[in-house]
Amino acid sequence: MTEPTLASSEDDAPTPIPLTEPADGVPDVVDTPEALAEVCQAFAAGTGPVAADAERASGFRYGQTTYLAQFKRKGAGIALIDTAALPDLSSLSDALGDAEWVFHAASQDLPGMRELKMTPAKVFDTELGARLLGWPKVGLAAVVERELGFALAKEHSAQDWSTRPLPHEWLVYAALDVEVLLDLRDGLAAHLEAAGKHDWAMQEFEAVRLAPPPEPREDPWRRTSGSHHVRDQRGLAIVKALWESRDREARRRDTSPGRVLRDQAIVAAAQAKPASLEALLQVREFQSKGTRRRAGQWYKAIERAMQLDEKSLPARRAPQGDGPPQPRVWKDKRPEAAARLVAARERIAALVETHDVPAENLLQPDAMRRACWEYPGDGGEAWIREFLAGRGARQWQIDLTAPQLAEAFAAPE
Repeated sequence: MTEPTLASSEDDAPTPIPLTEPADGVPDVVDTPEALAEVCQAFAAGTGPVAADAERASGFRYGQTTYLAQFKRKGAGIALIDTAALPDLSSLSDALGDAEWVFHAASQDLPGMRELKMTPAKVFDTELGARLLGWPKVGLAAVVERELGFALAKEHSAQDWSTRPLPHEWLVYAALDVEVLLDLRDGLAAHLEAAGKHDWAMQEFEAVRLAPPPEPREDPWRRTSGSHHVRDQRGLAIVKALWESRDREARRRDTSPGRVLRDQAIVAAAQAKPASLEALLQVREFQSKGTRRRAGQWYKAIERAMQLDEKSLPARRAPQGDGPPQPRVWKDKRPEAAARLVAARERIAALVETHDVPAENLLQPDAMRRACWEYPGDGGEAWIREFLAGRGARQWQIDLTAPQLAEAFAAPE
C-alpha cells in the first residue's frame, strides 16, 4: 500500500482518501482443506509480519465464535478463511512459525484464534500502540486516518458473520481490515521508537499475548441491563431464574440471548412479580408475538423463583470478592488508606501528563487501589514493587509508578 495524496477541504484541513477495495482485489473465501493448504504454502513463503483479524456474530449467535479469519503477509497477499467450514487452522499457525502477528485490539481476537488452534509467537497491537502514544481516538478507522490518511468505512462491523454466502461488500470490509494493518504497524512502531516507548509497547504486547482466559464471572445474571432498578430479593430471584432459563435456550438455539428474551422483559417481570401466566401476559414487554409464544416457558422460571424460601434468595448486592471496599467508605474504615489513595491519584495524574499515557495504561486502577488499601505502613518502594509485580504490572509500569507511590504513601498522615 502506498501513501495517499491527501485532498484539501475549504479550510485546508487534509481530507482522508476513501479506501474502497484492497490493492489486489478481494480474494475468494477459503473453505476447503485443499484451498487452506495452498494458503499455508503461500504464507510460509511470505516475509515479514502477518496482519490478522477475526469477525464474529456476537449480536446474532451464542458466544464469541469466529466465523471469518483474515490474514495478510508480504508475498502471500490476503486470505479470507471460512472458519465455520475450517475450524482447525493449526496448519496455518505452523506455517507462520515465529512471525509477528499484527492485530488491532489483540485481546479481542486472540481468544478466537486460540479456539482455531492458532498461537502467535509474537504480537504487535496497533490499538494498544496508539493508546501508549496518547492518541485520543484509538479505533481502527481513526488510527488509519491519522497515520495513513485513508478513510476506512466500518459500517459492517456488527453484521451477522455467520451468514453464508457472505455478501461481497462484507468481504471487502473484512479484507480492508488486514490490508492496512502492516503499514499501520510500521508507522506506529516508528512513533513509539521516537517517543521512547518502544520497550513499553513490547512489554504490553507480550502481556496481551500471554494473558490467560478471563475467569468466569460470578453471578453473571447481575449484569442484566436495568436490574439495578430491582431492589428486593424476590425480584432479583426472578431476574436470576429468567436469565438462566434464557441462557440455556440461547445456547440450545445458538443465538444471542438478547434475541431470545430482552433484558427489559426480564426486569419488567421481576418488578411485576406476576402470580399467573395470564398476569405475565399483561406485562407490556411480554405482549409481542415471539415473547407471548414462549411465555409459558418464562413463567415456569418465574414460578421457581417465587417458590424459593427466604434463605435461598440472592443477596441484594453482589459479593464483594477479595478486593477492598468502595473508596467512598475508606475514610471511615481505614482513613490512612483513603489519604494514600488521594495522594496516589495526584502522583499518577502527574505521570499521565508527563508521559502522555492514559492512567489505565500507566497502571491498572485496581492494582493502585489495592496497593493503597493493603500497604503495611513501612514497606517503602520495595514493598510496592513486589506488590505491583504480583498484580501483573509490567516492569516499565513498576519503574515509573513505584517511586511516585512510595513518596505518596510516605506523605499522608
